[in-house]
Amino acid sequence: MSQITQDPWGPLRRYTRARIGLPRTGDSIAGSEIRALQAAHACARRAVHACLDPAKLTIGDSFVEVRSQAKDRSEFVRRPDLGRRLDGPSLSLLKQIALTGPWDVVLVAADGLSAVAVERQAPSLQKAVRAALGHTWRIAPLVVAHNARVALGDEIGALLGVRCVVMMIGERPGLSVSDSLSLYMTWNPHVGRQDSERNCISNIHAHGLSIGESCHKLCWLLNSARKLGYTGVALKDESTDMTPLPENNTP
Repeated sequence: MSQITQDPWGPLRRYTRARIGLPRTGDSIAGSEIRALQAAHACARRAVHACLDPAKLTIGDSFVEVRSQAKDRSEFVRRPDLGRRLDGPSLSLLKQIALTGPWDVVLVAADGLSAVAVERQAPSLQKAVRAALGHTWRIAPLVVAHNARVALGDEIGALLGVRCVVMMIGERPGLSVSDSLSLYMTWNPHVGRQDSERNCISNIHAHGLSIGESCHKLCWLLNSARKLGYTGVALKDESTDMTPLPENNTP
């Protein structure tokens, strides 16, 4: 009677979505695992090339739709520089919208490298942030940005005259998650800001950082940035779960 050997990797797989201890058939990885990898690769490719649907992002509020200088997804992928600047019509539109301000912060829903991530995570996150900050921050209408890189938010924020811009942008998809969202927060946005002058909250998806946790961290950082007057490497995330946010002292 043959003895059944338990898979030693089984318990570890509960703690990671990484592909560890893959089963084998002869000298090759099992066919089921190869097909799963191929399916994950297809999901990642679809996420990169998908176009953002603004109708899936709104929570009842009005929104402003802008585009970068990249004409389509193909050019966006090949020319990251074009994804960092607005096209002509978007510049004109934001200048007109700015006249209806002022605001303190603008949330930008940007496709980045995964429109799927933005469509799935941004609506709930936007709703949570507006509920948490609506009474202490003047929040601009949602800006939906197509073919956008992180730095596009600097130009958007500068044109709207806000004190801070928050880019809700799709992360580069991997072979375990293709719908992960990141938040990039920049105080005093203007063209030419460096990545070291931003704060980032990443890995927001169903198997990563929750909407509630990411909202809590973002609100803590926003209130801290308003108190200190900067974001970036000098602003450390010292928030903890269920702790009070820092006081909303405006310098």
